[in-house]
Amino acid sequence: MATSSLFQYHIQIFLLSLLLCKIMCTPNIIQCDEKDKSTLLKFKYGITDPSGVLSLWSIKETNCCQWKGVHCDNITGRVTKLNLHCPEIYSNYGHNLDKSQCLTGELDMSCLFDLEFLSYLDLNNNDFNTIQYHGQCKNSSSNIYYLNLSDNDNLQVGNILHWISNLSFLHYLDLNGINLQKETNWFQLVTMLPSLSELYLEDCRLQNIYPSLQYANFTTLKVLDLSYNEFVSELPSWVFNLSSSISIVELSNNFMHGQLPQTLPHFQSLETLSLYNNDLSGLIPNWMGQLEQLKKLDLSDNSFSGSISTSLGNLSSLTYLNLAFNGLTGIVSEQNFLSLSKLNHLVLGSQYLIFDFDSEWIPPFQLQFLELTYLTPNKLPSWIYTQNSLTLLAIVNSRIPLELPNKFWKFVSDQVEYLDLSNNSINVDMSNVLLNSKVVVLGDNNLRGGVPQISPNVTLLRLANNFLSGSISSFLCHKTKEKNNLKYVDISHNLLSREIPDCWMHWRSLLFVNLESNNLVGKIPHSMSFLSNLIALNLYNNMLSGEVPLSLKNCKKLRLLNLGENEFSGAISNWVGQSVIGLKLRSNQFSGNISTTICHLHSLKILDLSNNRLSGSIPSCIRNMTGMISKIESFDSFDVTIPTIDHVNFEFNVNLMLLIKGIKLNYTHSILVVDLSCNNLSGTLPSELFMLIGLNSLNLSHNQFVGKIPQDISKLIQLESLDLSNNLFSGQIPETMSALSFLEALNLSCNNFEGKIPSGTQLQGFTNLSYMENPKICGPPLTKICPQDKKVPNEKQMTEDDDDDDNSDIYSWFYMGLGIGFVTSFWTVLITIFFNRRFRHFYFKCLDRVYDMVI
Repeated sequence: MATSSLFQYHIQIFLLSLLLCKIMCTPNIIQCDEKDKSTLLKFKYGITDPSGVLSLWSIKETNCCQWKGVHCDNITGRVTKLNLHCPEIYSNYGHNLDKSQCLTGELDMSCLFDLEFLSYLDLNNNDFNTIQYHGQCKNSSSNIYYLNLSDNDNLQVGNILHWISNLSFLHYLDLNGINLQKETNWFQLVTMLPSLSELYLEDCRLQNIYPSLQYANFTTLKVLDLSYNEFVSELPSWVFNLSSSISIVELSNNFMHGQLPQTLPHFQSLETLSLYNNDLSGLIPNWMGQLEQLKKLDLSDNSFSGSISTSLGNLSSLTYLNLAFNGLTGIVSEQNFLSLSKLNHLVLGSQYLIFDFDSEWIPPFQLQFLELTYLTPNKLPSWIYTQNSLTLLAIVNSRIPLELPNKFWKFVSDQVEYLDLSNNSINVDMSNVLLNSKVVVLGDNNLRGGVPQISPNVTLLRLANNFLSGSISSFLCHKTKEKNNLKYVDISHNLLSREIPDCWMHWRSLLFVNLESNNLVGKIPHSMSFLSNLIALNLYNNMLSGEVPLSLKNCKKLRLLNLGENEFSGAISNWVGQSVIGLKLRSNQFSGNISTTICHLHSLKILDLSNNRLSGSIPSCIRNMTGMISKIESFDSFDVTIPTIDHVNFEFNVNLMLLIKGIKLNYTHSILVVDLSCNNLSGTLPSELFMLIGLNSLNLSHNQFVGKIPQDISKLIQLESLDLSNNLFSGQIPETMSALSFLEALNLSCNNFEGKIPSGTQLQGFTNLSYMENPKICGPPLTKICPQDKKVPNEKQMTEDDDDDDNSDIYSWFYMGLGIGFVTSFWTVLITIFFNRRFRHFYFKCLDRVYDMVI
């Protein structure tokens, strides 16, 4: 009986243990407060959520503590943290962030501050456009210690700092990228935050830094970032009187001038001092060498002078040093680096610095990044070969040819991932060199021989502006066992010859190909159609011929296509991909009508078909080129970022070289151009042409167009340059052209216009050269008086008319003598005008219209 009772007792103990285990092992699911849930839903319904980030925020999902971005207190269930930052996603064709999936609309901070226990709020990198705060929740908002609204680039704010100044517990404030230009008292407001530890106001368009103020009420501040603003003043005194707790000072990329103080500031804890890209001058003070905690020092891109103090060699904690692009003089030797055992990033160089290292010296550091500019003397310091961790090596802008021994190429091949030796006048035969770095930039040298071989590791190769010669077959057709990873290749402006080999199927990762200005012949090989990721193809200024292969349309991501200055022939058909933004086919032998294929290029911004053999009329379907209607889909600053190595991306931009308004310029911003000049086009201008209301430049010169200029030309309100010269246009110049208020270059010469030039408009602000060789037009700026404006002459006027007749004879001889001489001399005179002042001017002959991709 006792045994049975004992057994039951053990069973009960076992069951109790199971129950306790279940209670203890089951996660305690915190239920959110209903008031907080209601507030979060109110916030959601007040904004726009294009990608459904907050799709699970709903009445059906009862526990708001499990909603995305929401964190609750483990005991009370009250919302304490809201993290709704938008991830950084870059566009396919540029370095600009794609925010199409980010939260947008009006940001109601009053609503969020109803979350009375909220202490952490991160809305970084969204796309809110306005912000509202009604000031009704001062008490509930006082718990906020972390606030990040940075990189909401389109956010229109008003008095944002006024309500932030009420956040008495705020430790962390990040408003980077928000326009605070109207916050003229920003300084007074942020100094009202008694607990502030980290302040980030980078790129906020701030203008007043209060340079004369001696002290600022930043008693707890550790991080101060005011870089990329618009401060035009001396260095502020209060910065160097901050408390000893300050660890990071970022004032780079402003317009500050003056000198650093000569006495040691209270910077005992300073770890980062970044003042680059200002206009600071004077000596680098010796007290810099006493900042024992300093890890990063960047004084580059200023006007500092004198020698580099050896006291900097005492900074034993220093990991990053950049003193490049100043006016520093003297000798740099091992004495400048004696105690820099932790240094891993070094950038040095000045036109007046001399590098003089002991050939046997072994540095105390192991660098990862090394950049030397204006290297003098013209040989590498031998200690470079002791650096076994080097991933980035840049030696650029040497004034005399840089000598590179054979062992150099093996050294960089074994370990350097980013190699930049541009602009050094290096004279090396590259035929037998194997390049293995991920990024290789060897442009602007005197490299000769054949194109070097590359390993599958190479992502980016730039060999432009050298003297490489021969065929590129050995480079392109060399087979490797591993997959090639090359994304960018630029061998432009060399002496390459022969045909382009048909081996592009081995290079499917390519995004950019630039073979401009070589001596290549033959046709475009069909294997280029395998480049399905290709964004830009530049074959400008070679001797290529034949028809463009239809298979090129398989390059569906192609945005920029430049085949100008070759000998291509045939029709412009549907080998042009529909994603093209810039199409340059000028100076070839293309013939036939303008294909309706062009009309389907809805993204087109640049269309240059000039100097071909095209005939027929402009198709009415041209209205379908909707990219020419506005600049909403802009390719401003067409930059592309290629990730290469840790912490380093190679960013490059495609400049479209234009010759508009008589000036040859590199345009990196969006400009909309149609150039059909120097063809055999005819007929009247379709009204649909004037539906392209975003056009900045229209050139139809040197064709056989007839009829009147349509009144609809007034719709082209963005037009800056218009050339209709050397056609058969007739009728009066329409009064509606007075609406073209941005017009700066006009050429209507060599047509059959008649009647009076519209008066009282800017059309009279151009010179008579804009209207010459139109015998039937009259009125200012021409000297010819219109019949309706003539008065009955008196005797004196008759005498003057005789003089005018004589002058007319002189002018007729002048115009007869223009001819070829006009081309050679007129532009010499006018270019001076173009470059010295904005002037409404004329350009006459069919000049080269250049929209080069400069890759």
